[in-house]
Amino acid sequence: MAFQWPTWSAIAPTLVLGLTAMLLFVVDSISPDSTNRGLLSGIATVGSVVALGITGWFLSAGTGEEAITLYNGALVVDTMSLFFVLIFTSVTALVTVASYDYLRDHSYQAEYYALVVLAATGMTLMASANSLAVVFVSLELASLPSYALVAILKQNRGSVEAGLKYFLIGALSSAIFAYGISLVYGVTGSLRLSQVASVLAGSGWDGVSGVLGVGVLMVLGGFAFKTASVPFHFWAPEAYEGAPAPISAFLSSASKAAGFAVMFRVFTTAFPFEAVAATVDWVLVFQILAVVTMTLGNLAAATQDKVKRMLAYSSIGHAGYALIGLAALYGPNANNEWVMGGAMVHLLVYGFMNTGAFLFIGLVEHWELGRTFEDYNGLAKQAPVACVAMTAFMFSLAGLPPFAGFMSKYVLFAGAVGAGFWWLAALGAANSALSLFYYSRVVKAMWIEDPSGEFEMESRPVGLYAAIVAAAIMTVALLPMFGPATKEAFAAAAALFA
Repeated sequence: MAFQWPTWSAIAPTLVLGLTAMLLFVVDSISPDSTNRGLLSGIATVGSVVALGITGWFLSAGTGEEAITLYNGALVVDTMSLFFVLIFTSVTALVTVASYDYLRDHSYQAEYYALVVLAATGMTLMASANSLAVVFVSLELASLPSYALVAILKQNRGSVEAGLKYFLIGALSSAIFAYGISLVYGVTGSLRLSQVASVLAGSGWDGVSGVLGVGVLMVLGGFAFKTASVPFHFWAPEAYEGAPAPISAFLSSASKAAGFAVMFRVFTTAFPFEAVAATVDWVLVFQILAVVTMTLGNLAAATQDKVKRMLAYSSIGHAGYALIGLAALYGPNANNEWVMGGAMVHLLVYGFMNTGAFLFIGLVEHWELGRTFEDYNGLAKQAPVACVAMTAFMFSLAGLPPFAGFMSKYVLFAGAVGAGFWWLAALGAANSALSLFYYSRVVKAMWIEDPSGEFEMESRPVGLYAAIVAAAIMTVALLPMFGPATKEAFAAAAALFA
């Protein structure tokens, strides 16, 4: 008789990450010595890689093709959740490797790595959440460590200030989100996504349609904060600039993808458009959010003189692109799987190229060269390998061939056109053209401009270099792997509409 794995093993990546965080606390309690940074970084990295390997194994074995529900339907493990867990664990592994050098003199090594892994644990739960209660708890599990991580450079006033602002705005958004959930529960009498949809498919709630509309909009506002979408974006530039560069990479890539993972599931599963369109046309709301977010993010990025802040606003623009995954649903032509699959595969590619770009900034901060574009002048003469990687990140973020960012934007925009929303694709292409202006400023400074002064690079940080090179390899390697990755994304999206 063949051995049957227990059902709970479907959340093995989440369990591995949670146990890794506990192990980090145990190691620190036994030997609270900051010189253990190699051991602590190694534990966090191994835990992330093991979770990544399990997720890849599940995907290759077709584990999520038939949705596995756990804990009375509160969690669901399917292709979509595994697809997003792949993004979270990949980014977490890159961040923990890079942090070994970046935090070489930091006093809170164990706390730092444990908080990163705990935040990743929350993100994996967000991807599998099938109940509004679990959505809220997992979102807070991902958010609370993030607040502390932004402010972890306790001697840096900018870091502490950014963490405080992030926490205050996050607390407000959590309150709005929780109140929105309570309104939805008051109308439907359920927190389970499928049960909410069943109630809304009937007509018994017509007398309280206004309450439902307010609740849906408040839930949307909570997700907009998590994804740094306009008008809930104003925390992102401050937080990303004040945080350690690896944490900026973590928040702008993994945390953003987590927000979209749970947003996709909630709005496609709990709030069927046909049932609630007369009360709240959330597709129209997402269209407005997508246009405003991508436009404001790119325009603001083009006016910045600091590279890190430019990338912060750029990440807001990319949130606008990913919002097309919901903004172009239910168009004149039914093309749901293509549109949402395009958004998902773009988030996968974005996870590597954006993480690599922020880690390159971490490398520059490690060398204490400065933050402005002029400080990057002539950098390629001193660090050609890292600058080649940064060039790949910049051109891929701009959507230029032959990088994977070009293909992911192509699939996403083509999906919007196929659904009948050609104007969304046109605005996305126009914003991508604008982004080439400020991304190319970094490339020009590194390769063409003469150095603004003499500088010596005393060390070649192995961890930072390894993470940057790995992210660059994936940014390029995803191009030949794009077919299988897109197939998985489309399969995950199709499962939501089955």
